[in-house]
Amino acid sequence: MNLEEYFARTGYKGSTEKQDLETLTDIFQHHIRAVPFENLSIHCGEKITLELEHVYNKIVRRKRGGWCMENNQLLGWVLKGLGYDTGFLGAYVFNPHQNAYATLMTHLVVKVVIEGKAYIVDAGFGVSYQMWQPMELVSGKDQPQAPGVFRFTEKNGVWYLEKMRRKQYIPNQSFSNSDLLEKKECRKVYMFSLEPRTVEDFRFQCTYLQTSPDSLFTKKSICTLQTTDGFRALIGWTLTETTYNYKENMDLVEFVTLEDEEVEKTLKEKFNIALERKLVPINVKGSYTI
Repeated sequence: MNLEEYFARTGYKGSTEKQDLETLTDIFQHHIRAVPFENLSIHCGEKITLELEHVYNKIVRRKRGGWCMENNQLLGWVLKGLGYDTGFLGAYVFNPHQNAYATLMTHLVVKVVIEGKAYIVDAGFGVSYQMWQPMELVSGKDQPQAPGVFRFTEKNGVWYLEKMRRKQYIPNQSFSNSDLLEKKECRKVYMFSLEPRTVEDFRFQCTYLQTSPDSLFTKKSICTLQTTDGFRALIGWTLTETTYNYKENMDLVEFVTLEDEEVEKTLKEKFNIALERKLVPINVKGSYTI
């Protein structure tokens, strides 16, 4: 495992000497535009493990993506190797269909401290809730980014992340009531505390999320990648391409339904993913919005 090979994977060619916010942001943006957030292993008979070497080989050498425990663990390793002050935190994801936060801590994020200021760096959420810049850990401050306006609020030691989105223009009106579309303009994303975590804290969750019939990740095959002006997502057979700020305060959301034989070709062309095993797409209705 080496940093040069990782940077070749993400296409980053900038400085690795400075541990400042500008360099962190550049490294981070190269990651989210090269490495998909995806759970395809579950749906093509592969096991997801949290061993760093396995994660490195999967993402860097096999040019796959991963979910938060893979993406953020790898990114945390990279940043630590560059000399950043980093640590892991654990979050509870909000489920819009149940209007409640999960009771299981399933989301791993990276905290980075630069010159006394703490930032949350999360390369493992995907779709429109994927931040594009490290977020300063301050309560009540709007932090506008290309995907929308993010904000942390803190109450009694618990931090909450929410996002305000723009209006959406959907040319294909047959998808205007899709359960994949988030209807609210302000959406809760997750909550977390500042208690330091390790990868060991996520062993049970890693197994549960890829085996339980109640897990979102067994109900949907997901692959999502950020682009320079939005993101694309393949959920089951539904391909979505979103362009941020297509018109003033409006995002363009384009949907298309793929045939079985188009899925693997689309993964290669749109996400640069070539699977080694046969994917069985799935999209059980509910519990996931873009």
